[in-house]
Amino acid sequence: MTAWLKHLPQTIAESEVDLLAGDTLPSVWVDRWMRDPQREVIHDPKQGWINGGTLLARSQIAARKLARAGVAAGDRVLISASSSVDLVVAHTAALRLGAIVMPTNGAYRADEVAHVVSDARPRVAIIEDAEWGEWIRAVDKNIVLTPPSISLDEGPDISLDAVKASHPALIGYTSGTTGRPKGAVLSHGNLLSSIRGLEIAWRWTSHDTLILALPLFHMHGLGVGLHGSLAVGAKAVLLPQFKVDQVLNAISEFKATLFFGVPTMYSRIIDSGRANELDVLRLCVSGSAPLSSSLHESIQRESGQVVLERYGMTETAMLVSNLYEGARKAGSVGIPLPGVEIRLEGDASEIEVRGPNVFEGYWERPDANAEAFRDGWFRTGDLGRLDEDGYLAITGRAKELIISGGFNIYPREIEDVLCEHDAITECAVVGVADDEWGEAVAAFVVADRDIGYEEARDFVGRRLAHYKRPTHVRRVASLPKNALGKVQKHRLVLDRDN
Repeated sequence: MTAWLKHLPQTIAESEVDLLAGDTLPSVWVDRWMRDPQREVIHDPKQGWINGGTLLARSQIAARKLARAGVAAGDRVLISASSSVDLVVAHTAALRLGAIVMPTNGAYRADEVAHVVSDARPRVAIIEDAEWGEWIRAVDKNIVLTPPSISLDEGPDISLDAVKASHPALIGYTSGTTGRPKGAVLSHGNLLSSIRGLEIAWRWTSHDTLILALPLFHMHGLGVGLHGSLAVGAKAVLLPQFKVDQVLNAISEFKATLFFGVPTMYSRIIDSGRANELDVLRLCVSGSAPLSSSLHESIQRESGQVVLERYGMTETAMLVSNLYEGARKAGSVGIPLPGVEIRLEGDASEIEVRGPNVFEGYWERPDANAEAFRDGWFRTGDLGRLDEDGYLAITGRAKELIISGGFNIYPREIEDVLCEHDAITECAVVGVADDEWGEAVAAFVVADRDIGYEEARDFVGRRLAHYKRPTHVRRVASLPKNALGKVQKHRLVLDRDN
């Protein structure tokens, strides 16, 4: 029996599953908006509800503006802004035009922005931070800058929605084991197939209303929350940031049925004393970082919600999910989603995957692509184990990636910055378990004087995104190394009093 068949409701047979029904997400969205133009689709605190007909018209106008600015099919468009209707319009317009969207974290600083801009060479940057404009223009003065409202001249009518499933749709930057972040290129088919799988597995329908407080530069918020809501015809209530009271108030106000979050969000909901208010939801989903068994149990005890944990990544969108109808095991990410296959390879049991949701490679990185795939299977870099029921548990990472609060953090990037400090001669950065964040950043430094926590944190924070700042700093006489001089990070032990 194919493992993913366990996700199917009794009313759907395997032969009826078509993960590419509609060909592309923009085609699916436009079809829904045209058939039911008065249906409310997206809400934000400033503009209220926007219906499908308005989204259709506004995205057409925005696409004409982007085309007038020189964007053609295959060109890149960088988008970095807080969640809003304007951002949704800009994103859908770029995809309808055939451009490749670069969703970019607004917490990035100058060096990080310069890297993604020089790597993917966008034609237009849709941003809300004026400082970013300076950083982008420092790399390429010809890049057109505009706020999310797309304050550009409008061009003539143009052909839209001509892209095919095989055409690239997104470049998502993700940390690897060496060098700077790489751009994972996902096709329209990759994105659509992942949503079709979730639509089936989570019984996601047009009757649902999602409270979406996740950022829209991340696969969880953008590739699942927004894309999925638009595709199935559900409503999405956008919150520009996560605040417990705003989320719980919105659940009540909008009669929500869904909430997607990361473990940090659920931890704060528990701490608020209002976790019982989750009981009205049809489904709570957690992802982007491991949900501890203790937190899983706390949520169930306080609200009755058995949180559904799932597993995915930038390169693959969603891969695995606990069952909607069936056991949701604490500490497990579940069963492969429709169309997805997984296998464990090597003595360390590395998780390898294949399916229509899996990307074909990194942007202009043939070297990385050769390393990332084995016999047509993508090597996730995560380690896992399967139980007797076929449920997957993540046991560790072959790569050194740190995941804190749902954000991917590459240690080498922080180490390079710390070593610029005039008092630090060597350093090593590792992830350590943290009840709230899943993992926290710990820095071990060899220095000619004491380096305090605040000094190191501020030094990194001025150069990198805030979530990459060390939470723990320990000065050591030397770093443990093997005979070849490689730092043995597994021998670094954090004394929590330091």
